[in-house]
Amino acid sequence: MSLEAEIRTSRYRGRLAPSPTGYLHLGHARTFWTAQERARAAGGTLVLRNEDLDSQRVKPEFVLAMYEDLRWFGLQWAEGPDCGGAFGPYSQSARRHHYVSALERLCAGGFIYPCTCSRKDIAAAACAPHVEDDDEPIYPGTCRVNRQFVISKRKFSWRLRVPDEELISFVDGNFEPQQFVAGRDFGDFVVWRHDDVPAYQLAVVVDDAAMKITEVVRGADLLKSTARQLLLYRALNLEPPRFYHCPLMADETGARLAKRHDALSLRALKAKGASPDDLRLNW
Repeated sequence: MSLEAEIRTSRYRGRLAPSPTGYLHLGHARTFWTAQERARAAGGTLVLRNEDLDSQRVKPEFVLAMYEDLRWFGLQWAEGPDCGGAFGPYSQSARRHHYVSALERLCAGGFIYPCTCSRKDIAAAACAPHVEDDDEPIYPGTCRVNRQFVISKRKFSWRLRVPDEELISFVDGNFEPQQFVAGRDFGDFVVWRHDDVPAYQLAVVVDDAAMKITEVVRGADLLKSTARQLLLYRALNLEPPRFYHCPLMADETGARLAKRHDALSLRALKAKGASPDDLRLNW
């Protein structure tokens, strides 16, 4: 269904999906504000999901700050960990059974295989790392055929086998037509980590489908992840949402904002006396 049709029927469901592994910065705020504005324009529902799967980096103070900073900036949601809703729980740490079920379906369908390679192993391969700055280097396919006794003796992750040379295309709501070649632009990717935690790609697909999200608004650094996730939607026989990727925000040196940019965190900007209206003035 198009955005225009959803505006007429009020079926639009968008989401904010912060990860409390640090303080939210101005780039997060701009993307979240865009998500809110698109939900409002469609007369739809905005959902807050706490993406807290990374137990090594998630801290209680970051979770508390997430709620405080989002509210301070003027963001409002109708469903979330703090207010409930029909599609909860809204914290990923409480949704493991959904991810396990999806993993079992992928395994039964033959879409995934166990992989004992470490990131160091992949980086040492002739075709890795990929020339572009990506969240996951091109996997050389070492474990596509793996002997059972090797798997039983080592920790392993689960990878989705991508259809080599298949063109994965979609129309982004902001950047318009996008296309990536599986096996060339991205390789077999991890859906379940060796430490028994679902990977980002699987978790967000499962959650967006379960929460009936109709449009995903997020940063342009995840355009290639969208191509990966479309393969997961297909393997799981799920209807994908539409996608709208926002330009990334940079600091005064041109470097992309990250959570290590404390000076541009919402927390620091608020402490300096900035107001949300002032921060949004030039958007």
